[in-house]
Amino acid sequence: MSATPQQRFEDLTGALRDALQAGEQFTLGYSAEHSQFIRFNHARVRQAGEVAQASAHLRLIRDGRQAEQHFTLGDDPQLDRQRLRDALAQLRQILPLLPVDPYLRLDESAWHSHNLQAAALPDCADVLGLIEREAGDLDLVGIYAAGPICRGFASSFGAFGWHQANSFNFDWSLFHANGQAVKANYAGQVWDSAALVARLRQAREQLDFLGRPAIILKPGSYRAYLAPAAMDEIAGMLCWGGFSAQALATGNSALQRLYTGDASLSPQVGFDEQVSGSLSPPFSDEGSPRQDVRLIHEGRAHARLVSARSAAEFDLQANGADSFESPCALSLAPGHLPSAQVLERLGTGLYISNLWYLNYSDLPAARMTGLTRFATFWVQDGCIQGPVGTMRFDDSLYNLLGSQLEDLTRERELILSTSTYGQRSTGSSHLPGALVKALTLTL
Repeated sequence: MSATPQQRFEDLTGALRDALQAGEQFTLGYSAEHSQFIRFNHARVRQAGEVAQASAHLRLIRDGRQAEQHFTLGDDPQLDRQRLRDALAQLRQILPLLPVDPYLRLDESAWHSHNLQAAALPDCADVLGLIEREAGDLDLVGIYAAGPICRGFASSFGAFGWHQANSFNFDWSLFHANGQAVKANYAGQVWDSAALVARLRQAREQLDFLGRPAIILKPGSYRAYLAPAAMDEIAGMLCWGGFSAQALATGNSALQRLYTGDASLSPQVGFDEQVSGSLSPPFSDEGSPRQDVRLIHEGRAHARLVSARSAAEFDLQANGADSFESPCALSLAPGHLPSAQVLERLGTGLYISNLWYLNYSDLPAARMTGLTRFATFWVQDGCIQGPVGTMRFDDSLYNLLGSQLEDLTRERELILSTSTYGQRSTGSSHLPGALVKALTLTL
C-alpha cells in the first residue's frame, strides 16, 4: 500500500530534521494535488486526463540570513529525500553569500493544525451524463476539474500543519449562433446535482435572450444589478493590494482613503477574510496559523492583512497573511434582497452577469474600468428586453459599494478560483449580487 501525501510529507520533514546542522533553522512547505480534468466543446468531451503532482518549498535560515528553493517531488520516497538533501546542500552554499535580512521574523511557536475536508466527489460518469442530458444540444465550451488538494507546512520550531480538501469546479460558456455567449460556473466541495441543473437551465434561458436584437445604449449612468460573478471581478481587483499592510503603509492601496478614515462605503458592506471552512489552508505560506479577519465592518475599515515581513518592517502585529497579503477566502456579507426578486427590484436598467478585463483607472480614488462582456441585458419594468452590446464602465468603488449601493442579495454564491497556473488554486470568494442606483458607462 503506497503512502498517503501526508505520510510522504512527514517523511520529508523527518529527513530534514535529521540532516539539520547546529545553528540552522528551516521551514518546509508542501503542495500536492490529484486532479481530473475534462475539457468540453459542443457539450462533448474533447480531452480528459489526470494530473498527480507534488512539490516542496524549502527555506533555510541561519544567522539572520535566509535562502529558499522549490523542487518537484515524485513517487519514489528515496529519490525525494535525495532531492531534499541536494536542495539543502545548495542553500548552505548560497546562505553565507547573502546579507542579513533586516525584516526576517519567524514564528517560533510549535503550533499544530490538521484539517481534512473529505466530502465525496461525484462520479465522473454521473457528471458527464448530467451535462449530456441538460446541455447536449447546446454549444457548450468549458472545463471540469475535481479532486483533492493538499497543503503542508513544518518548521524546525516544531510547527506542523496539514490541510487536505476535496473540491470540484465546472467553468463553462454557452455560445449562441450569433457569436454571443453566456458564461457560468458551478463549484464547491459538496456536490448537488440539482444545483448544477438549475445553473445550466438559467444559462440556457439567458442564451435565448441573446438571440433577440441587440439594444444600443449611450454612455451615461444607469441603474444596474451586478450578479455575483461580476462582483467577483470587482472583489478580485480589491485583492490587488487593497487590504495589504505593505501597500497601505507605502500609499499603494486602492483603499487608502478608507483606511485613513477619509472615505467610507455603505453601512451594508462588510468584508471578511473567512479562512475557516474554506478551501484554503488555515496556515500561511510563511508558517503562521491563519485566523478569520474582519477587514471592513459597516462600511468602514477595520483590520488589514499583515504578513510576518510587514509586521517586522512597519512594526505591526502579524495576523497570518501570506507574503502577498491578498485575501485567500474573501467574503462579503449578504444583504436583504431575495435573488428571485432581482428583476422586479431592478425595474428598468442593466442586468450584468459578468465584468471583464478590469483595471484601475484611478487607484487612489478606487476607480475601476472594465467591460460588460458576457450576457448583459437591458431590463424594462422587470422584464428582460434583450442583450446590450459590450460597453466600458468606469466608476469608483466608493460609488458602487457606497453612495449608489441600494441593496445586496440575501443569497450568496461560492466562487472557487479557476486558476490552474502551475497547480489548482485554493482561493475562493463568497459573494452576493449588488443592486446599484447608478453605474457609469463611458463608451
